[in-house]
Amino acid sequence: MKNLLLTTAIAFTFTVPAYASGTHGGAHDAVKVEETEAHGADGHGDNHAAMMMIGMPGDATKVDRTINVTMVETDDGKMLLQGDEMTFEKGETIRFVIENKGEQEHEFVLDTVERNAAHKIEMAKMMMEHDDPNRITLDAGASGEVIWTFSNDGAFEAACLMPGHYESGMFRAVAVGDQMAKARMTMAPAEVQVAQADVEYTKGTVAKVDIKGGKVTIDHGPLLNLDMPGMKMVFRADEEIISKLSEGQNIEFVAEPVKGKLTVTQLK
Repeated sequence: MKNLLLTTAIAFTFTVPAYASGTHGGAHDAVKVEETEAHGADGHGDNHAAMMMIGMPGDATKVDRTINVTMVETDDGKMLLQGDEMTFEKGETIRFVIENKGEQEHEFVLDTVERNAAHKIEMAKMMMEHDDPNRITLDAGASGEVIWTFSNDGAFEAACLMPGHYESGMFRAVAVGDQMAKARMTMAPAEVQVAQADVEYTKGTVAKVDIKGGKVTIDHGPLLNLDMPGMKMVFRADEEIISKLSEGQNIEFVAEPVKGKLTVTQLK
């Protein structure tokens, strides 16, 4: 009987599949590169269907072209993906060489505009790490690459979906075939929203004031101008604004990216 149980246990051990670990709310806890279609069973079927719309991971030995992309943060608070125009032919395999020259962590994501918009909302609700072939996350000063085969004509997008980064301008039109005009039109509403967003005051309670560091921690409601949910966050603030704040104070404020940092720029 003992020998039978031992044999059964050994057999079970060698039939349990090996999975790569992930931190995307459990959805990436069972990811194999060769089994991407299996994600339909754990809630990511729509995500990988969208990935098939833009293409598939490319073969590093069959790269047709290299596109250099630079992540930067400007003095006026913008965040940008700089580089050559992203216009490709159906079937091309592209090596994207990405360098983060900013002071913050950024990511580079290739997807449809609609999928990026939906995932940006998810990212705002909770910071998630990913291990998908159509994206890469880079610390400040780091570099990396994404190799991608564009298997379908269409209008797509490259973007950073970290909270506040897309709103600061970190997105680019991607066109496969004769689709650049359509890609730009698809992105136009987002560009107008970034450029022309009305001032939206957010209600919050001051949790901590760091006068020396020029920082304030606020437990706040949704930041509507940045499309971010309510949470407790640390913001930068200048001396004038800091001098008006105290712990426990209820405030209405405006936060905007300034030199790559979320900053309280106005108080009501």
